[in-house]
Amino acid sequence: MKIDRDMIARQYLAGNGIEIGPLQRPLNVPDSAKVQYIDRLPIEELRKHYPELKDHKLIEPDIIDNGEELSKIKDNTLDFVIACHFLEHCENPIKAIQNMLRVLRSDGILFIALPDKRYIRDKDRPVTSITHLELEHALGARWFRRVHFQEWVECENRKGAEARRRVTELLKMKYSIHYHVWTPIEMIELIVHLKKKRRLPFGVEIIYYNEEIKEVIIILKKTEGDFL
Repeated sequence: MKIDRDMIARQYLAGNGIEIGPLQRPLNVPDSAKVQYIDRLPIEELRKHYPELKDHKLIEPDIIDNGEELSKIKDNTLDFVIACHFLEHCENPIKAIQNMLRVLRSDGILFIALPDKRYIRDKDRPVTSITHLELEHALGARWFRRVHFQEWVECENRKGAEARRRVTELLKMKYSIHYHVWTPIEMIELIVHLKKKRRLPFGVEIIYYNEEIKEVIIILKKTEGDFL
């Protein structure tokens, strides 16, 4: 039996929720789930920002908000949050997950899908360590921003002055790069760290490797508890 995103969504998603940054590929949810879409830019600006997606239909956001902050969403109000290929775009993934859990009701579902770096343009980048994530969380992402952009530009085989110009260009436009990259084992280590060390209030329902598109699907269920 083939297991994919759609099957997992049908099993776990119902009620009212959000999907963060769907762009051209929103999750296919069951009829029992009502979704509002969140992005940081209105659709006209998204089209300008991502000219590489000009031939794709983009999802128009219902809510304009920073997906890491979710400042427009009240605590404990949603049945689910969908974050497919979003966490790698977050400058502070620890804070992003804290906020996703914050807006969920008890027993709410966090549906995460993460790309396996070994099969995308990031294949030669170093895996993001938990130590690095904790430093960003403690000190602020701005201290590490240029380093991430340099890594991203190097994946385009740009060197020297050309690479520096490209980094400056992307920083100026606040382009949404992959700040962090993981393989499946590091993704599991991150979830364990958040549960055991940071004691975030969730239980793990599923960790599944989607071989078809080389991604890991992680289903977390919010439990009662405090955010540390």
